[in-house]
Amino acid sequence: MPSFNVHIKWGRETYKDIECNTDEDPTLFKAQIFALTGVHPNRQKLMVKGKTLGDASNSWSTFPVSVGMTVLLMGTKDEDIQATPLETVKFLEDMNESELATALELPVGLANLGNTCYMNATVQCLKTVPPLVESLRKFNGANSLSSDSAQSITAALRDLYNTMDKKLSFPPVLLLQAVHTALPRFAERGEHDVWVQQDANECWTEIIRMLQQKLPAQEQVKYNSVIDQYFGGKLAVEWKNNESSEEPPTSTIENFLQLSCFIATETRYIQAGLMNKLEEIVTKNSATLDRNAEYTKKARIDRLPAYLTIQMVRFFYKQQGVNAKILKDVKFPLVFDAFDLCTTRLQQRLEPMRKKFKELDDAEAEGKTKVPAKKDKKESEKEVKKNTIPYWFQDDVGSNNSGLYELQAVLTHKGRSSSSGHYVSWIKHSEDLWLKCDDDNVSAVTDEDILKLSGGGDWHCAYVLLYGPKILKLPEGETIDPVYSETPLESEQTLSTAD
Repeated sequence: MPSFNVHIKWGRETYKDIECNTDEDPTLFKAQIFALTGVHPNRQKLMVKGKTLGDASNSWSTFPVSVGMTVLLMGTKDEDIQATPLETVKFLEDMNESELATALELPVGLANLGNTCYMNATVQCLKTVPPLVESLRKFNGANSLSSDSAQSITAALRDLYNTMDKKLSFPPVLLLQAVHTALPRFAERGEHDVWVQQDANECWTEIIRMLQQKLPAQEQVKYNSVIDQYFGGKLAVEWKNNESSEEPPTSTIENFLQLSCFIATETRYIQAGLMNKLEEIVTKNSATLDRNAEYTKKARIDRLPAYLTIQMVRFFYKQQGVNAKILKDVKFPLVFDAFDLCTTRLQQRLEPMRKKFKELDDAEAEGKTKVPAKKDKKESEKEVKKNTIPYWFQDDVGSNNSGLYELQAVLTHKGRSSSSGHYVSWIKHSEDLWLKCDDDNVSAVTDEDILKLSGGGDWHCAYVLLYGPKILKLPEGETIDPVYSETPLESEQTLSTAD
């Protein structure tokens, strides 16, 4: 009976029915207690009948715990420990990497538990999306390895982000266990009983799919999930039969959570790779010809999400079970413009915000060519105040109303196949500072370092790009008329279709 429930007694608090699995490493049990109490495993002392639970995997044999027993917890939370006052002032140039990370308030890294860099990189990238993090904070599902895989992963990710926000470094064992339970292929072991490396984009896709089931949308009118609301887009697709002039073109709508950039021999820029996927030749059944026929599929984006995920399709299968990597250099921008990928209808809706962005850019460029006049302190302080304009359409919270994006996270791969090598995340920390999150090692990098991730060799290659909305900031008191994604007539047609 390796899995059963126990009670945890900690001071005046008692936590009922906590899952205890003696087939797992004791660190997993301690991680659950950490999520409940905030007592770091290094300071946990768990006792039953005078015996203490250690960290080694064989510690369960000497720990006399059984069904329904009460385990005594002794230990103190981080916030209850009085910090030691600083005795001396240390300058940035004299600090080591760890001290520099603390001084710059850098986020904590995530320990590699054995070829788990694919998960660590995914977690760090997704943490840069504020609506997602906010939605996770509101999620009140229990963190247990239940049969509800979506709840287990959602709760584990919520607790991991809470731990990271407290600047506590702790191995992501609960999330890993939840992923392994929900997706057994990720728990495959190889030589020396070490977990096999996995595809980071597959991990990204699966975690997003689980969150999609559990995190409700902020606006219930159009979407069921915050994932659909902030990550989901729509494609307007036209199908034309190349083998029959009698068959009229047909139109369909497709949903997407990420776009794919196909890398052909001539592909040099990400926009070209995206267009290659949006216009392609496919084979499907023709009702007119009563057989499979060749169709031209032409798609354009008809709804842009606030956060646009782009996968660089760098891996392909050379033979069964073996994949290879396309190392080709494909440039991507720090500021991405999706306008040319959109339908004519959506382009018209994007114009008002784009016009305002251009006006500001022109004014800034003109200002740089003039000799700045000397201003007093009050005028300088007044210029700092800005009015932030929503990046979504008035009738579609979670969309993008300009088609303009800024790069905020990159997930890279170094190696020759998706099932080997190493994954790293690169996240934007502030205006001029990026962070390289290489498992538990976090270091500062520049814009130039990010642009070098475009490929072309054995260095880190961009595999997944996460773009966030470009924010329009106007002078205080200035605003812009609300922009809508649909006209009243289109809105009525949408509602009648839904009915």
